[in-house]
Amino acid sequence: MFALSTPTRVQILYALLDRPQDVSELTSLLGLEQSAVSHQLRVLREHALVRVERGGTRRVYSLADHHIVALLHQAKGHAEHRRGETVGRSSRAV
Repeated sequence: MFALSTPTRVQILYALLDRPQDVSELTSLLGLEQSAVSHQLRVLREHALVRVERGGTRRVYSLADHHIVALLHQAKGHAEHRRGETVGRSSRAV
């Protein structure tokens, strides 16, 4: 759970849910410095949440396995469900 305790790491995981990406793509997508993205990717790698494949000088990151994919989908579904409950409550209160 430590690896999921930082919003930036969670953003990186969700970005990788779409497709494997390299550091420069993640940097551009998230609007972060390259060093910050690299640091967070190292933490995610150390906790076996992402894997890296090297192609020449390029390192492409992807989610480590289907368990991580399922966890992200579950978290997203839960957040959407909770958001729907909040909207329903506020419309009933009016």
